[in-house]
Amino acid sequence: MRFVKGHGTENDFVILPDPDGELELSAALVAAVCDRRAGIGADGVLRVTRTKLSPEVSGQADAAEWFMDYRNADGGAAEMCGNGVRVFARYLVDAGLAEPGEFGVATRAGVRRVRLARTGDVTVDMGPPRVLGHSVATVGGRDYEGLHIDMGNPHLACVTGDPVGRFDLTHQPAFDPGVFPGGVNIELLNAVGPRRVVMRVFERGSGETRSCGTGAVASAVAAAHLAGESAGTWIVQVPGGALTVVLDEDTSRLAGPAVLVASGELTL
Repeated sequence: MRFVKGHGTENDFVILPDPDGELELSAALVAAVCDRRAGIGADGVLRVTRTKLSPEVSGQADAAEWFMDYRNADGGAAEMCGNGVRVFARYLVDAGLAEPGEFGVATRAGVRRVRLARTGDVTVDMGPPRVLGHSVATVGGRDYEGLHIDMGNPHLACVTGDPVGRFDLTHQPAFDPGVFPGGVNIELLNAVGPRRVVMRVFERGSGETRSCGTGAVASAVAAAHLAGESAGTWIVQVPGGALTVVLDEDTSRLAGPAVLVASGELTL
């Protein structure tokens, strides 16, 4: 099968064009593609298929021609991926499947509107973050309280008093399965200046990644909550670069680079 490799602030994806919905994308196949030694290597897979041919999202077909079928590196389907949808949009324009400007992309979390030119950064309307309460992540034997935030997928964003570089994220931080029965993306962050955050993330199904778009928005929300603010523009520094998050009363927007780096033929 054909593939394209891309990344958003080094959160990397294998894009699989499947316009007619013919590809049988099993969890084992996704895991093999994402394997960094025996496969291509990625944090996840973006299958590109027509919304009207995808029963789980066909109701979004009037608002979005293309469905981002996102799978984590372990093969599990996920509702949403903020960096993924920006890379997905960059691919659509590069492949001639969409015109530059603004258009919708179907996801399991609903339609996301993206805006981009032929080159440069990609901006996506992420929708309104939903703060659902507090919970605790345990890292290195210490508990860190965080905000439970729904970005279409679940997040636990913890503002820590410790530098985020000191944490060992080789393994999944412990969390309350009663609060997060389907797992959770866990962000550990420091507020390092006015509306500026440094963040690391452990993503469910993928492990620690170099960046996470939905996690960047969740981190900005947690930092804003700590500062007693609800709106503004935040810079979120991740190991793979920097993302811009705009919070207002109605929605959130995420902007940053989305780069296509390779294409070829995949044989497994």
